[in-house]
Amino acid sequence: MAYAEAGNAPTADSDGALLAYEHSIGVQLDSDTILPRLQAIQASCRDARFGACTLIEAQQSAGDRPSARAVVRMAPAGIEPMIALAGEGGEAGERSTRAEDLAVLVRDNTTEQDRLTKEMARLQAFESRRDLSVADMIALSERIAATEAQIEAARRDGAQHRRRIDTQLLTVQLRARDGEQGRSEIGAAFREFGGTLATGTAWTIRATAFLFPLAIVGVALFALLRALWRRRRRG
Repeated sequence: MAYAEAGNAPTADSDGALLAYEHSIGVQLDSDTILPRLQAIQASCRDARFGACTLIEAQQSAGDRPSARAVVRMAPAGIEPMIALAGEGGEAGERSTRAEDLAVLVRDNTTEQDRLTKEMARLQAFESRRDLSVADMIALSERIAATEAQIEAARRDGAQHRRRIDTQLLTVQLRARDGEQGRSEIGAAFREFGGTLATGTAWTIRATAFLFPLAIVGVALFALLRALWRRRRRG
């Protein structure tokens, strides 16, 4: 199975855009290989086989239509090798890649951090003064604490932006081959035949019981109208 390469796309273009990439792929596999493939993806991420990797989500569904899903965040260079691992021996399905430009967010975050840093320096300069009253000292301490919290939040946002730019998100959806899904649906239909027949029979009985009194009334009404009509003709 082969896909067009996109995992090594640059995260910044010539116009100064700072791009955060997200990839999504679908792979069709034999049913009995879906769980081992999910485990292989998890192990390769955990062991950093293709570079630094964080497993964000892993889930599986058994039964007649087995499937699995894995979401990882990793370095751009590891995207294509991970896709190759996921699709080994399988059939290529859909693939999509989207990019979000974070340049404005990064710029605004940098501006906010600079503003807060200057604000903190100004507050700390006031703190060193000896002519402040107790009330002023309390108010200043509260302002400094609030500014420190804002600085920490801005730094976390900045780190998250940088993480999204420096790494890429990959979602892998593993499904059974179409032929296997068709056979499982036929098997499920046969297994459900008895239940469906019982449900249909029960519904028919209920409908008959509901309509039977109406039918009796209808027949009686029809007979009455017919008798009246005949009497009228004789008259």
